[in-house]
Amino acid sequence: MSTYESTNSTVYLVGAGPGDPELISVKGHKLLQCADAIVYDRLIDKSLLDLSKKGCEMVDVGKSPGGNIDQDQINKLLVELSSRHKSVVRLKGGDPFIFGRGGEEVLELIKHGINYEVVPGITSATSGPLLAGIPLTHRGISAGFVVITGSTVETEEINYKALVELNSTIVILMGVTNRDVIKSSLIENGMSKDTPIALIRWASYDKQEVTRILLSQLSQVDLKPPAIIVVGKVAELDFLL
Repeated sequence: MSTYESTNSTVYLVGAGPGDPELISVKGHKLLQCADAIVYDRLIDKSLLDLSKKGCEMVDVGKSPGGNIDQDQINKLLVELSSRHKSVVRLKGGDPFIFGRGGEEVLELIKHGINYEVVPGITSATSGPLLAGIPLTHRGISAGFVVITGSTVETEEINYKALVELNSTIVILMGVTNRDVIKSSLIENGMSKDTPIALIRWASYDKQEVTRILLSQLSQVDLKPPAIIVVGKVAELDFLL
């Protein structure tokens, strides 16, 4: 994917998928087996690290809510590791380019002329609802869906009025902490308080939990991250029954 050839090393940004280690791509699986260094996130299944070869350097850069790990430090770490290793895998939850800040890491690699390749992963934004028995689109109910981050709900980056007017399924990642603001913003911009909501915790794992409520109840529900919030009529459906 990269055209830069100033170094002999390559950094691979690999999407680990939604959580279940069996959902990583075949290519990602192979890269983990031959990597000289692996830089991994907090929510990846740690059994994936067992695929590594003997002597592989492991670096945990997992960010917990409110944690103090800086993205700039991670960017610099990838550059530093590439100077010592031929193959570096940056293992990221979900897909590297969907709220994974993979773009920022690529820009840093480009800046330093480092070879890179991005290996797609299955994002929890689509697989989470699917594994909970919820179709994001369904004839006569939802003709489309949109994915947003809930971590910046107090900024002007999200146009809630446009979201409500779109009248499609809304998938919100990283929105648990700000769920009260999400609820208020949607209702203030015209969404019914009785809109169905599905909350999916630990999607793809055996401990997966699905809670179905109404929008008016979103701020009261007892919920801890990680969780996916699905907003819309499809949240009433349950194809796992």
